This record gives sequence, C-alpha cells and structure tokens, in this order.
Amino acid sequence: MNSPATTPATDLALAARLRLAITRTARRLRQEADAHLTPSQVAALATIEKRGPLTPSELADVERIQRPTATRVAAHLTERGLVQRADDPEDGRISLLSVTAAGQALLDEVRSRKNAYLADRMDGLSAGDRAALERAADVLERMLDERT
Repeated sequence: MNSPATTPATDLALAARLRLAITRTARRLRQEADAHLTPSQVAALATIEKRGPLTPSELADVERIQRPTATRVAAHLTERGLVQRADDPEDGRISLLSVTAAGQALLDEVRSRKNAYLADRMDGLSAGDRAALERAADVLERMLDERT
C-alpha cells in the first residue's frame, strides 16, 4: 500500500538501495564468520540449533535445499563434530540431527565476531544515527516476520 508521498518508482529505488546495503552487509558478516565452513553449512548448523533435533528432510525443507544437499551438509557437519546423528525413537530408519557442544561453541564464536564487527562499525555514530538503525532493525524484523 503506497502513501500519497510514495510512488512505486520511489519504492523500487528504495528497495534497490536496501537490497544492495543488505547484500553487502551480509557478505561482510559472512567474511567475519571465518568458521572454515561455507555459508550454507553455517546456516544449516544454525537451523539445527534453532529447530533441532530434526531430520535431514526437515533440514532440507527449512533451508530450501534439495535433500541430497542437506545430507551432504549434515555429513560434513557430523564429520567436523559439530552435529550428531541419533536414531529417531519412533522410526529407527530415520536419523535426527542435533548440535553438539562443539557446534554450539562455534555458533557462539561466529555470532560474537559478527556482533563485534557491527558494534565496531557503529562506534562513533551519532545518537540520531543509532536511533535510525534501531528503528530500521525494528522495521526490517517486522517486514520479515509478516512475510513468513
């Protein structure tokens, strides 16, 4: 819904600016992670932490990847000792993935580095700029929550 002061052209221009800023920020945060994992592996590990234990099929659905890809990612995370597999108590043919203590420690470390990077970048911003970022975070969270 557009307000009288907002036209579709200005919405598209703002969307383009936001897309670029978010993409560049996400890329820089991935670089800060330096977990010796791919972004897909870190995302899968975080999903398993948040929603686990879950099956490889459930991981594939949540991450919107193919089941064979989820199986490979889970195998790599298991080999690294970041995820453990256990038989589903209701169906022994199915394995459940959960984060190990090492996986949790890695996620905590990655998040800490990313938060420190952003905090460092915000250092020296004016109170007004900080307030604008807080408001932007609120708006972005609301936009994402409304769409899922």
